Amino acid sequence: MKKIRILFTIPNFDTAGSGRALLNIALALDTTRFEPHILCLHERGDFFKVVKDSGIPVHIFNYVPKERPVFSMLLNCFKVAQKIKKINPDIAHSFHYGANYTEALSARMAGAKWIFTKKNMNWGGKSKNAWKLRSFLANGIIVQNTDMQNEFYATSKKTMLIPRGVILDKFKSSEPIPQIRTQMRTQADARVLICVANFVPVKGIEILINTFVGLSSRFPDWVLWLVGDDKNEYGIKLHELVAKLKFDSKIIFSGKQMSVVDFLNHAEIFVLPTLNEGRKEGSPVAMLEAMANSKVVLGSRVPGIKDQLKNFPNHLFTPKDENDLTEKLHNLMKMTEKDLREVGNTFLKHAVEEYSLKKEVVRHEQFYLSIV
Repeated sequence: MKKIRILFTIPNFDTAGSGRALLNIALALDTTRFEPHILCLHERGDFFKVVKDSGIPVHIFNYVPKERPVFSMLLNCFKVAQKIKKINPDIAHSFHYGANYTEALSARMAGAKWIFTKKNMNWGGKSKNAWKLRSFLANGIIVQNTDMQNEFYATSKKTMLIPRGVILDKFKSSEPIPQIRTQMRTQADARVLICVANFVPVKGIEILINTFVGLSSRFPDWVLWLVGDDKNEYGIKLHELVAKLKFDSKIIFSGKQMSVVDFLNHAEIFVLPTLNEGRKEGSPVAMLEAMANSKVVLGSRVPGIKDQLKNFPNHLFTPKDENDLTEKLHNLMKMTEKDLREVGNTFLKHAVEEYSLKKEVVRHEQFYLSIV
């Protein structure tokens, strides 16, 4: 039986979140039925070496021509199509985060089916027509949460809901490494609240900082770890806020980390305070990783997080509402470590039943088969 060749496309591996999700799926596909390839714009990014070492064929060229002027765009799409033809995919699966539609034209010109994963809640504004065209050109669309389906594709026959999955064994809770606490300037007996996120304004991390500061006098044995790349403009603003509040000793930044499980192993509570604006969330894998690590989780009531916490309504708080987050956090921070571990195990069970990588991959395979 001829294998179905899937060409996964992504602009870059500069930020490992989407790239890691792509690679996880590509590596887990049934190799008797599917043959994965990867296409990206360049070789930069810390995660690219991991991709290159995976054994999956990787192609590097510009596959996203500019939309204007139209004649040049069509000519460049034709040129890209010739390169895609040499790879000869049955399906091109785009992980592009934006509203670009020229790769769809190129793939279709090359004779491949073209699908994409809708990874965020962007739709309106200047990109609205581009999103509509991208969706029109697609042979199939993977949506990551129910709000995407209801708001953007309520009547579409092209879509399939496939939430993100997590490699359960990789994030399983294990004995904490003491050196991590040394690195994070944290005492051995301190209790850890953690946020793991891509440091961009929509994540609302300043809400968590302000809430933690307000609770700190009642819970002096707790510290807050912020795990993520903090070298951008938003990260610098967060550092400035912490310095202004004089909380440098209690709110500690880890910097960019390729593996977060070593940090999760030290924590008891995970918080994701995403704002209800802009791109919001698709299906945030950081929260799933925390669940797989048996952490008690709190998240703001926004698309994506609402789906993941649908069975735990008391663990949702109103976005940007420090009072609501304060109440929810207070109720958890006053609990003993033993009690929090018991609650954390219910989140682990939820991740195992609903959000395993195996389930995500099976759904992708089913979708691919429906397309070809």
